[in-house]
Amino acid sequence: MKGKKMEDICKRIGIAAFAFCGILFSPAHAEMITGRVISIADGDTLTLLDALNREHQISLAGIDAPELAQAFGQQAKTSLAALALDQQATANCNKAGRLPHEICAVSVDGKDIGLEQIRIGMAWWYWQNAAGLTVQTQTNYRQAEFNAKIHRLGFWNSNNPTPPWVWRHGRLDE
Repeated sequence: MKGKKMEDICKRIGIAAFAFCGILFSPAHAEMITGRVISIADGDTLTLLDALNREHQISLAGIDAPELAQAFGQQAKTSLAALALDQQATANCNKAGRLPHEICAVSVDGKDIGLEQIRIGMAWWYWQNAAGLTVQTQTNYRQAEFNAKIHRLGFWNSNNPTPPWVWRHGRLDE
């Protein structure tokens, strides 16, 4: 019934939007990968080794963590390592990603590690790479960011933390 409701909403928006919604909410565009997290690149990127010993570089869907050279960048990496490194993980990946690596929601012991990064103030909710996340998951990410902000957790405890997409843009201008 939920899928039907979403389809009706998309139809009301228009044919082009309906096509987009079909891609966005279609399970046919998802791939599940299970394996062990073997490395952490930064606060939102990890490498998963699957059962066939293939490495998958994964960007966590729906989040953007501070860059390593940015304030809280190293803390975000350390936090993700504590959540996932050397752990068995399940990645639900959106095959429509534009990046050279996969964009996935990753869970360890049933816990969404992207959501955890947001909850503790080590990542921002980043709707620009949230394709494939359910509407409920997106709501959870937004709420987690709000809670981290009002409780001043992680980088929210500093004055005016700079989102990584703004920080990267500033670096390009130099």
